[in-house]
Amino acid sequence: METRSKSLVDLMSSSSGTEIFTHGGVGYVPPTARQDDIQTNGTLSIVSYSIGKCIEWKPNEVSIETDGSEQEWALVNTSKPASTSSAPADNIAQRWLPVRIPLTEIRSYRVSNKKTKLLFVHKDRLSHTVFYFQFENADCFTKSLRSVVRTRRSRHDKHTYNLIHERHEPQMPVSFSDFNLLSDQKETVWKFVSDLKSRPYETTLSTFSKVSDFLLYNKYPYERPPEERAFNQEDKRQPTVVDGQKSDGLSDYQVVERRDQLPPRVLSPRGPPLSFHQWCNAMNTEGRITDPDAIKKIIFDGGVQESIRFDVWKYLLGYLPWDSTAEERQDLRQKKTEEYFRMKLQWKSMTAEQESRFSDFRDRKTLIEKDVNRTDRSIPFFEGDDNPNLKLLYDVLMTYVMYDFDLGYVQGMSDLLSPILSVMCNEVDAFWCFVGFMKKVFRNFDMDQSGMKKQLSQLHTLLSAVQPELSTFLDEHESGNMFFCFRWLLVWFKREFQHEEIMELWEVLWTDLPCRNFHLLISVAILEQQRDTIIGNNFGFTEILKHVNDLALNLNLHDVLATAASIFTQLESSPNLTTATRRVLGLMANEAAANSSTSDDDSIISEGLHCAVERSASDECDRELLVSLPV
Repeated sequence: METRSKSLVDLMSSSSGTEIFTHGGVGYVPPTARQDDIQTNGTLSIVSYSIGKCIEWKPNEVSIETDGSEQEWALVNTSKPASTSSAPADNIAQRWLPVRIPLTEIRSYRVSNKKTKLLFVHKDRLSHTVFYFQFENADCFTKSLRSVVRTRRSRHDKHTYNLIHERHEPQMPVSFSDFNLLSDQKETVWKFVSDLKSRPYETTLSTFSKVSDFLLYNKYPYERPPEERAFNQEDKRQPTVVDGQKSDGLSDYQVVERRDQLPPRVLSPRGPPLSFHQWCNAMNTEGRITDPDAIKKIIFDGGVQESIRFDVWKYLLGYLPWDSTAEERQDLRQKKTEEYFRMKLQWKSMTAEQESRFSDFRDRKTLIEKDVNRTDRSIPFFEGDDNPNLKLLYDVLMTYVMYDFDLGYVQGMSDLLSPILSVMCNEVDAFWCFVGFMKKVFRNFDMDQSGMKKQLSQLHTLLSAVQPELSTFLDEHESGNMFFCFRWLLVWFKREFQHEEIMELWEVLWTDLPCRNFHLLISVAILEQQRDTIIGNNFGFTEILKHVNDLALNLNLHDVLATAASIFTQLESSPNLTTATRRVLGLMANEAAANSSTSDDDSIISEGLHCAVERSASDECDRELLVSLPV
């Protein structure tokens, strides 16, 4: 798609175009800049070329009469967020590139903000381009646009129009067999004749339905044209065959159900936390945990009693092995203590002259100093000036930089360490528990945001299965990217619940029950609770983001956990889930193991390759918007 977009722009640049309509006083904000920081005015035009029409924006500094072949254009494509083609990032405010978007690469547009904002959604449904009009007159431009391209108003949003691009009319096949009416190649014309004799009414209707489908869409089987599909609906409402039994003598009739129909949901209350007595009884005479799975199940159902968190968390976070003896744990802790202080000495002994030649280290050190001074200062463990626990927090984070310098320190890590340190009250134990936590969530802090993009995409997949109406609403209100959940996933709801509640939530998530993506189901549970508010008030992205942020410290943890657990059970028991949904829930691997015979390894390898392909093809999100969200 990117290559095709570039070739279109190249062809347009090499030919002269005719301006159909031009509108002045139009502002544009590049995707790499925030609207409040950088904005410039220019002219927005509809230009016709020999190979098609396009939308062009030129800043006031660029002459409108300049020939297109001599200009440098900011290519806006549909394969990834729009970016400038060659202008350096630090010069973007000084030199504005014109923008050119072929109409064939635009899916829809929407006018909002009292007719001052015009948003073009690209065909990939993730990329978008926004222009700002003065004097509330974006309608003038869209009226001219509708005169050169067919549009259809969305059934779900009266302010959104879908562009209907010209299609080549299908030609009538030379022979009747070219219709490909028989889905199975083993079928023959004689079977068709036989069916016509035995069931003339049904066979005739079935045949002519296929003929009309071919003539209308030139597709088989029954695929609606792209412009008539609702946003992101391909996977949400696909029918599936669940019963192929013959009935009433009609052998080809099948019962069809929608994929979004789920079994009834059963809500179970939360259980009691893991007690001191249960924890002691779980160990044998050597100190080994005899049944770790049973312990994890108790923790998942009710958490951990506060008095034993200091011990239990070390197992949940991989600091101590479940099957280790008391003697082995003592030796392990001694080795881990020595290793910790060796790493700590590395940064403690670094001279100012060394730091002056180590820019990455200086940057991370400065960022840690800023974050430590504003992390959880309202809780007793960190409150007050000159609190020694702040020094422990700083030391542990600095030592982690030496432990994993490739990752180093990213804003948000101090939030993940704070509760652990408050429980451990010891920098060595807190450090190794933090290391275990980071092994679970390190992908959240990828510089390219690939880990967060994948989780946001997976969250949308789950929401589509559980609440298809809400999912559709978000898609149609510029919120299908789920950016408003970014803070939830980044620091595992650290800002959404009270300090004591977050401890219970995290220890539940650390069990990896009932699946490793249970934190996504928690997000679904919260969104489900807010469904009526979001849809009823017709919230757009900005309103949804504000509403979600206002939920902080106003959520009931036990209700959310119970709802999330019941959602998993509901989905697990559904026979109609899409492959993508089952993969997010970790059900695909279980099915492969259950159905395998002699090629278990091959099945696992195949599934792993399939997942790798899916990850590599995951939807791209706008990094700048993610970074700009409040944390």
